[in-house]
Amino acid sequence: MPIAPQQTLIRGGEIVTDTRQFRADILIDSEHIAAIAPHIDAPAGCTTVDAREMLIFPGFIDPHVHIHLPFMGTLAKDTWETASKAALLGGTTTLIEMVCPSSSDDPTAALDLWMSNARDRSSCDYSFHMGVTRWDDTTEATLTSIVRRGVASFKVFLAYRGAFGIGDEVLYRTLALARRLGVVVTAHCENETLIAERSRELLAAGRTGPEAHHDSRPPRVEASGVDHLMTFAEMTGAETYIVHLSCAEALERALAARARGVRVGIETLIQYLVLDKEYAERPNFEGAKFVMSPPLRDRSNQAVLWNALRRGDIDTVATDHAPFDFATQKRLGERDFTKIPNGIPSIEERVKVLYGRGVAEGKIDLCTLVRVASTNAAKQFGLHPRKGTVAVGADADLVIFDPRARSTISARTHSSAVDYSAFEGMSVAGAVRDVWMRGARAVEDGRFVGQTGHGQFLARPLQARQ
Repeated sequence: MPIAPQQTLIRGGEIVTDTRQFRADILIDSEHIAAIAPHIDAPAGCTTVDAREMLIFPGFIDPHVHIHLPFMGTLAKDTWETASKAALLGGTTTLIEMVCPSSSDDPTAALDLWMSNARDRSSCDYSFHMGVTRWDDTTEATLTSIVRRGVASFKVFLAYRGAFGIGDEVLYRTLALARRLGVVVTAHCENETLIAERSRELLAAGRTGPEAHHDSRPPRVEASGVDHLMTFAEMTGAETYIVHLSCAEALERALAARARGVRVGIETLIQYLVLDKEYAERPNFEGAKFVMSPPLRDRSNQAVLWNALRRGDIDTVATDHAPFDFATQKRLGERDFTKIPNGIPSIEERVKVLYGRGVAEGKIDLCTLVRVASTNAAKQFGLHPRKGTVAVGADADLVIFDPRARSTISARTHSSAVDYSAFEGMSVAGAVRDVWMRGARAVEDGRFVGQTGHGQFLARPLQARQ
């Protein structure tokens, strides 16, 4: 029987999963991992790759990104071509994007639009969370149909009044439906009324700059949003997942709910681990680069979040990648901080910062890195064991990582289509050397060699969720 030309043998690397480290060879055959053993003889015609002194990770999964994002009168700058390339260069082989229709949009048409933007354009695999922004007589049937298409998670916003935000009736009905269908509800936890009223007061007092954004939605507002969601989750029995948790107060409320039996996953973002609110206070409007919701917090929260990752209290580290140019789009809010498009570009930097500022500095170990950046997301969102692990039969999504390398992050060298980096000038240990995505080489010696359109939509059937 002829050997498939897609066979690749990766020799001698230190494989890291969510539970162990071990040295072994890996044989890729077509799109899957065919064998893992201390020594594998190279089949005839097989490509051999030397991974000695390297770490081998499963392809990383970012469970929270925005690529097509209409927001505050503008549109995020990345396309699936640029975003998926940046993701792969950073070792991320699967993205889960938030579908964010406005309350006037048809949900099915919105999903079709988001999917069409990724189809034949993405170089990495992808899936979606379906945003719920209204409820009418057709919503239950529509969402049920969407779940049957393989989009087995919802997204709700307890913020952004007049855009994506929902009231309590919609929240209850969404959670109740999710409980019946067996899907998870991801949630942005704040309080749109508190934010709107506080923003009005700050603007009236002449506080119009980006530094006021934090005070319009301080930690207690995020914590109250978590409490609110947890109460509704407890009443309905739904499984929830808190996105972009930023502070100790919110974490305390989420863990209290978990302790009393509420099913809740917890996500933080890479920026909350290494950046703080002083970045958004930079003069000459430079702080606008760092405006996001929830905002960057006081530096004291960083140790709390790192410790929670190490203990397993926080399940995932995502990006909430939302790229808007500083020179043009962020300046829409130059006289009114509430008009600054929220978010930062971060899809390429997540793993290198998590390794360089986490593992290399002793805050977390390698298995924790894999858990929070890959395996837990795969399990939470129905992709495991196809994704999120290095195992025979799994997709050959693999990252060869050089722990000896050093790199400096800069907008001059990143692949995102935005004009700044939130991590500009940050020096980090370690670098992605090679990436395979379903058996196809996407990154070689730090250079993108992937194929536009190679990425596939990952339908997530309910029986696959763990």
